[in-house]
Amino acid sequence: MLLPAIRSAYLFSIGDYGVTPLAGLTYWSGVWATVILLMALAVTPAAAIFRWPGLVDVRRMVGVTALVYTIAHMVIYFAFRRWDFVVIANDMMTRLTLIVATLSTIGLIVLGATSVDAAVRYMGIKNWQWLHSTIYVISALAILHVILARGTYAEQYVLTAIFFWLMVWRVLARYGLGASATALAPLAVVSCLVAALLEAGFLWSRRGFGVWETLSYNFDLSILDVAYPPAWQVLALGFVVTLGAVGCEALRLKAQSLRTRQAG
Repeated sequence: MLLPAIRSAYLFSIGDYGVTPLAGLTYWSGVWATVILLMALAVTPAAAIFRWPGLVDVRRMVGVTALVYTIAHMVIYFAFRRWDFVVIANDMMTRLTLIVATLSTIGLIVLGATSVDAAVRYMGIKNWQWLHSTIYVISALAILHVILARGTYAEQYVLTAIFFWLMVWRVLARYGLGASATALAPLAVVSCLVAALLEAGFLWSRRGFGVWETLSYNFDLSILDVAYPPAWQVLALGFVVTLGAVGCEALRLKAQSLRTRQAG
């Protein structure tokens, strides 16, 4: 949880964020806030797929950390705007990306304030669970903020595709397929396609690049000399999770077989 802050502080101190370091710090603090928010959403899938129920114990900590990074991102943005609250207020009311970011931040603050045990007792389990189920809407707004940001960046496609994976996984889990490799492998491929299509669409609409040209570079191995395409990153992550599911299932069956032999 502390690594992104340490890394960002170091890169800022050595001037790695360029001639306008606050702009770079604003961008990356927002990216890391979104990453950690997605990590909070990933706790439940990880606990189910890797058969690690104890992992749920850190979900609150990860969620609160996402709030802290979000507030830090907001403060850095204010500093980037030279604390000119007239300009900031105008941006927040006229730019769609900042409107959804404000709504997402307010939602996270509410969830953070009610994350303590006293809030659960005061609200009651059902009301508390209903309120905290809005994390999906809040996360969708955060992803929309990333998508609507000016420019075209690999993080936009990767984070959106990961959010897509996390939401579809919950549908699979409802049907008992949350830890099934035969369901997780196709999900990895579809999420990869989401990243590729989103990238092609963005570069076409914002920079005028040909859609088929952008899609085709995902099949050109020479691109690996420069960077790893977002679609490949999403596919690799999806397959790592799938392999993890296969390994955990194999260990479960082995342990079950061993218990059966011992009982016999």
